[in-house]
Amino acid sequence: MSKIFLIGDLRDDPHHRLRGDSRSVLQPTIAAERGHNDGKSTSHIGGSRRGDRHCVGEMCHTFMRYQEAVDHLYARGYELAPRPGETSPREFDLNHMRILAGALGDPQLKFSSILSAGTNGKGSTAATLASILDASAYKTGLYTSPHLSRINERVQTSAQDVPGNRLRSIGDDAFARLDVQVDDAATELVRKGALPHSPSLFEVVTALAFLHFAEQQVEVAVIEVGLGGRLDATNIVQPLVSLITDIALDHMEWLGSTITEIAREKAGILRPKGILVNLLQHPDANNSIDNVAVSLDVRPARTERFQAMRNQYTITFADRCLHVNSPLLGEHQRRNLALALAAAHELQKNQRFTKITQSSIEQGIRQTHWPARLESILGDNNSRILLDVAHNPAGIWTLRSYLSSLFSSDNVAPRHLIFGALRDKSIQEMAQVLFPLFTRPSDRIHLVAVNNPRAASLDDLKAASDAIDTPTSTHVSIADALKEAQATGNSIIVIAGSLYLVAEARTLLLGDRI
Repeated sequence: MSKIFLIGDLRDDPHHRLRGDSRSVLQPTIAAERGHNDGKSTSHIGGSRRGDRHCVGEMCHTFMRYQEAVDHLYARGYELAPRPGETSPREFDLNHMRILAGALGDPQLKFSSILSAGTNGKGSTAATLASILDASAYKTGLYTSPHLSRINERVQTSAQDVPGNRLRSIGDDAFARLDVQVDDAATELVRKGALPHSPSLFEVVTALAFLHFAEQQVEVAVIEVGLGGRLDATNIVQPLVSLITDIALDHMEWLGSTITEIAREKAGILRPKGILVNLLQHPDANNSIDNVAVSLDVRPARTERFQAMRNQYTITFADRCLHVNSPLLGEHQRRNLALALAAAHELQKNQRFTKITQSSIEQGIRQTHWPARLESILGDNNSRILLDVAHNPAGIWTLRSYLSSLFSSDNVAPRHLIFGALRDKSIQEMAQVLFPLFTRPSDRIHLVAVNNPRAASLDDLKAASDAIDTPTSTHVSIADALKEAQATGNSIIVIAGSLYLVAEARTLLLGDRI
């Protein structure tokens, strides 16, 4: 029996530090960022916050309003944490999200939408499809989670008069203003008894995103589901197309203990007589999704003809040649790309998205921006650093597949793995899959405790490596591990195991270039 306790994203966490905030109009210190992410400040919840802070100058006002919004959001607490005085997980009702949206004027009904669910690849698929729509001259929205550096990254819309990929994050001032709007509506609903409690962080940001998309008059929004599907806060939209990517065992405490149960939850994004875009995968997932689709009279869209064995290839699309060249590496990304192509074909052929052309699809694929997915960065001493947010066994297997090709027999460069994970992940299994690639005399494995309250301890990580008799070293911080790994010249450094670990490393490596 599936156990569903939330609308939203397990990965949302009030302790995730926003170290990438260097792009704000004023640059906060690390100490200030820690202060607004410790999850302890609750003074504003349930009350209006306007006028609480004052400073001199409009830039200062913008910065303070944004910082206050972020502060207030994270003070709502960890998404799955029990409420004060309770011991059971928070239970969420999708009707609560509908009530909140209704009080805001149902912004989610003012634009066309596409939902993307799955265990792995749903964000990559959403980003690719959004880039295609953007390149096709549609004003596009993209909603994803969690973020790497700043919470604004979750909410993106097409900007005007910018070259290349036009998708840009919501501005600080708009973010703060819409946060107040959502908070005021929620406060009033709680006061009247229409809502039993204040909405969660994910619910607030989802509502904020819908408001922003409606305000910006986007024509279509591609929306990544947070966790599961059936009870996710995003599932109040009416999607033109529902995409379901590869499904694996993850978040089992909340979604169920089998592929069948998890797939059934993902299939909760389907609508009566709707359209499903997915690929053949695990038989249990196929059967579960098919059963839900048949019961709802859902029409499947063909996807197999869009699959390929490499990242650059030519296919026939609408009776014309389409040259595909994706910047997203790895065999798994070819599956995600096939889903995005099938969705684009469905929108063009049957949903009157006539501005989608072969040229715009090619351009959109080339311009897809989805960082920290096999992302390569040049480090010190001519080291090559590979960032990947693989954080569950299925993701680690796809990373291993790519690394096996990269680490050819004639590649003698020293290899370093910097690894950390959350304690509710299958650490032992991930270690068994990934660590054996880093066991030559010149190789090193560096263990780091992720900067997150759900992090596995160094002792937990070390126990996993000891169980498979793999030498490792431990580090107090990702900065310390990076420094040691880059000291070896001409090395290949892989950072994986947790999005939070990769996000912190990426900020340290790129700084203001993010």
